[in-house]
Amino acid sequence: MINRKNVARMAGAGAAATIAMGLFSTGAANADTFVPLPGGEITQTLSDGTVVTVRLVGESANINPSMGATPVHRNAWVSGSAQVELSGAAGGKIYPGYVVGCQVNISGGAVNGGVSGGVEWATDKDGNRAGSLGANSGGNLSLGPGQAQSFNILDRESADDFGSESHSGRNKFKGTSGSVTWADQTISLSGCGGYAQARAFVNVEVETDNVISTVTLWGQPFSLG
Repeated sequence: MINRKNVARMAGAGAAATIAMGLFSTGAANADTFVPLPGGEITQTLSDGTVVTVRLVGESANINPSMGATPVHRNAWVSGSAQVELSGAAGGKIYPGYVVGCQVNISGGAVNGGVSGGVEWATDKDGNRAGSLGANSGGNLSLGPGQAQSFNILDRESADDFGSESHSGRNKFKGTSGSVTWADQTISLSGCGGYAQARAFVNVEVETDNVISTVTLWGQPFSLG
């Protein structure tokens, strides 16, 4: 004898499995794509013997196919943390950012760009300031084929020596270490009809009693679609 209740249960389970499989089918191709990134580390010794170590950790990107619902729009939310260690008491400035390219090789980076937003600051037990950027900031770029542009994540607003408004894309620290952490920083790209890539960078300017030098760490390029 056929048990109608068991048949109903099996039919319900089959329908649930079909729905679950449907979520992973090509029909759900518009879902966001989470991309874990390896970050990186670089160590350089300056001419006065100071050892500088720059790390990019916890890096990731969440890629959205098209916020503008057209093939020329890209959108991504990126996160990461830039960390600097010095072998001696000195200080420096951390400039984290991203370079974005449209149908161009960005392995060598790019220049120009800007970003707006707010930063919250905290001081650790050694008196070093660590900046944390929230989701209010964003890089809104318009690029055509063969173009690339970079922008700094931070935008610190302060008065210059003449009392006018001044903006800076760096976190200044004293002592042997400093850091900047960002979460869900927006990269919004329009005008690019071909493939697009982005790549994180961390520029660190180190100042000791004897030398001023810059160390740059590049992250791994990733596709924006």
